[in-house]
Amino acid sequence: MKEACWMLYGANGFTGRRIAEEAVTRGHRPILAGRNRDAIVPLAESLNCPYRVFSLDAPDDVAAAIAGLGLVLHCAGPFTRTARPMMEACLKTGTHYLDITGEIDVFEQAASLDAEARQRGVTLLSGVGFDVVPSDCLAAKLAGRVAQPTHLALAFTGIGSVSIGTARTIWETLPKGGAIRRDGQLKRVSLTHRVREISFPSGPRMAVTIPWGDVAAAWHTTGIPNVEVYLAMPPKTIKVMRWAGPLLSLGKVIPSNLMVETAIRNLLSRPEAEKHSEQRVDGGNGQVNGARSEFWGEVRNEAGNVASAALITPDGYTLTVSTALASVERVLMDSLPPGFTTPALAFGSDFIDSMPGVTICDGLVAV
Repeated sequence: MKEACWMLYGANGFTGRRIAEEAVTRGHRPILAGRNRDAIVPLAESLNCPYRVFSLDAPDDVAAAIAGLGLVLHCAGPFTRTARPMMEACLKTGTHYLDITGEIDVFEQAASLDAEARQRGVTLLSGVGFDVVPSDCLAAKLAGRVAQPTHLALAFTGIGSVSIGTARTIWETLPKGGAIRRDGQLKRVSLTHRVREISFPSGPRMAVTIPWGDVAAAWHTTGIPNVEVYLAMPPKTIKVMRWAGPLLSLGKVIPSNLMVETAIRNLLSRPEAEKHSEQRVDGGNGQVNGARSEFWGEVRNEAGNVASAALITPDGYTLTVSTALASVERVLMDSLPPGFTTPALAFGSDFIDSMPGVTICDGLVAV
């Protein structure tokens, strides 16, 4: 087995557990960590991995827990609350930091620490999962297709199963409304700022702008000043969002956590397989319930030149396992330049091409 030179924090979460299991299958022996001893200890024992139990509330404890490690893969959300203390501990100990966030604020936090990270020789790499590897790589592929691109639109569909943690993260971001990048600046907009029909490989679908991590990441990757990200949704769901958006921003709608989790699952995805142990895995490619996701991207410039392309990928959680572990292995094997970076900047636009089950489409024709 490969020595335990890296830590998986949040290993007992839905995504963290799947990453831990696949890491062991690949011959890794990461330190499995989190704040819940009752969950971490039996998981580590079942996988024959070392473990550490600590919260992120005490900076000295976090730094002591990761001291001497080459890398931390951070999988404990909501990342707007948990990423900063782990980043700061990594900077203090000289440990490379990776996470699987799709939250705009986390990318901006990491970018703000770029100078300190460079000084300390630390890589800060957010978004190494479904959020945002495929869309970031797609944006990088498209950036060179037209001269001086000024606008980038990204979209995805087939979000698949939504875990409790993901549902809660989405719920916490809803009162903030939407977000886009305009003239290089982040701009808060309404929850349903823009609706358009997207030509996905499987056919056209209506989609609405959402505050996805690419609003931050894609700008850092490509330098394109205007960025919008869309999620395909049924028209009825978009109508509900239009009605609820203003009330959420004013704090008028405060349903229970259970109501929130159920509503988000029903609105955004196919029926959820409730527990990890009950999820049916397709042995051919490791997908959950045979789910697939599709990504679409378009760039244009002031002259009216337009280029588009698309990706077809496994479901989000399956893809996250592949991209997160591939990122860990690449960082441990080939040290990246220190500082803040994005997946496509770190590994190139072809990084997504090497993931199992991914089909690259150009002009919406598979190649």
